[in-house]
Amino acid sequence: MALFNLNDLHLFVQAVDSGSFTAAARHLGIPKSTVSKRVAELEARLGVRLIQRTSRSFALTELGREFFQHAQASIIEAEMAEGIVRRHLAEPAGSVRLTASVPTAQFTLTEHLPALAARYPKLRLSVHVTDRFVDIVQEGFDIALRSHRGPLPDSALVQRKLASHPFLILASPDYISTHGQPRRPEELAEHATIMTSLTENQWRLYTDHGDEALVSLQSVMAADEPYVLMETAAAGLGITCLPTSVCRKALADGRLVRVLPEWTAGSIETTILMPHRRGQLPAVRAVVDFLAEQLGG
Repeated sequence: MALFNLNDLHLFVQAVDSGSFTAAARHLGIPKSTVSKRVAELEARLGVRLIQRTSRSFALTELGREFFQHAQASIIEAEMAEGIVRRHLAEPAGSVRLTASVPTAQFTLTEHLPALAARYPKLRLSVHVTDRFVDIVQEGFDIALRSHRGPLPDSALVQRKLASHPFLILASPDYISTHGQPRRPEELAEHATIMTSLTENQWRLYTDHGDEALVSLQSVMAADEPYVLMETAAAGLGITCLPTSVCRKALADGRLVRVLPEWTAGSIETTILMPHRRGQLPAVRAVVDFLAEQLGG
């Protein structure tokens, strides 16, 4: 007789991923007592304590942490095996957990979610939006969507670059009408600018022809959130600098116009990160391929 079955491993992994029996039961749609009882039976069959739990705490034992890593890998392998069949029988199905920062979710991801749901009706996507650092592996995410200026650090995660968004210099039509259109980068010093920090007083600008300019600026306001920068610039407060991922709709609507259109201020990259094993699951791969298709342009 087998020492344990896959359902027991699944309940154990869900309990650890969720941080409690209550949260796991809510996620699985079953009674908390069922999760607690099955994990206890698993521990009894193994003859070891995997989780130290009291009324106020829930933590893996040292042996439990090692067992969890293998149990989680077993569940992933089982999902991959099931996915092989699904690829031949039906469209991708199951749940996919994705995390992204607030600006990335707001300006890059959100508009594409209805089309993703329409294409894969059997797929359930859970989107976690936060600006804190997220440990993708430890917190059990399948995909992270990251926007970043410099290269991402080397890691065991699979990286897939999706797009590059240049930073444009922008102002409202009313601001340009009142204060005039700068013709050269150095003329920006004569204008009000909206920056990401009050200590920031320069922009390094580039052209496609290889020209470069470092310009000094007069900041009238600072905000570390791109939506605030966009809206204050659209209201006519001054000139700001935003990536195309943020400003493209405001440009299309005519709320913002480009200043010094031959010049940009560098670029920001959008990259997908995923644990190697998770990226092989059909549901995860379907989401990644969809985002690459939508954002790759």
